Amino acid sequence: MLLYYITDRKSLAGTDAQQRNQVLVRIGGAAHAGVDYIQLREKDLAARDLERLARDAVRAIRENSATTKLLVNGRTDIALASGADGVHLPAGELAASEVRALWMQVSDRAPVVAVSAHTVAEVLAAADQGANFAVLAPIFEKPHTDAQGIGIDALRAAFVESPPPDNTGSAPQHCFAVLALGGVTLANAGACLAAGAAGVAGIRLFQNGDIVETVRRLRELEHRDPRNKLTTD
Repeated sequence: MLLYYITDRKSLAGTDAQQRNQVLVRIGGAAHAGVDYIQLREKDLAARDLERLARDAVRAIRENSATTKLLVNGRTDIALASGADGVHLPAGELAASEVRALWMQVSDRAPVVAVSAHTVAEVLAAADQGANFAVLAPIFEKPHTDAQGIGIDALRAAFVESPPPDNTGSAPQHCFAVLALGGVTLANAGACLAAGAAGVAGIRLFQNGDIVETVRRLRELEHRDPRNKLTTD
């Protein structure tokens, strides 16, 4: 089961400096608790500030975990410059295969490339283009928003239809990994796993509350259903 924390420092209290410090604390805590991936998604930052934050995030992760990986949202250049492990591509960006090829021109470290998807067709495209995994959203309707969830059935359809990607980061059991995002909570995460999700992603799910307890309860769901022990390593 893959756990994927997406950062949002602006949702935290305090000044800009306090928000920055708080999100780094949460990044380190998530790594220590055993979250598999952390997506640095701070789209309002200028390139220089984002690179500095990414470097500090890499440091916070390395100090707390030997396995947690940092992906930078939409900025392959900053991911490379900061020593991050890969990139998360929003829907409609370059194909994962193109990003991987660009990365390997300047690095001997193969990147993790995750892709956002909002439909089953976009999941299929991500798999075909060589992504390590896709994050499908929004599964559930989010409170206090107009965003309508695409539902568990879409997640189930993506799991059934997704072919294995043609790269060494594919999941075992010949199944392309799809993570559930959007309104995912401790109460409904089990339904996502039962529908075939390889894991769950979220902002509030991991950024709010006790991260150690959150991870513990999610891992309990994994132990109840061993079919969901998928990985992209």
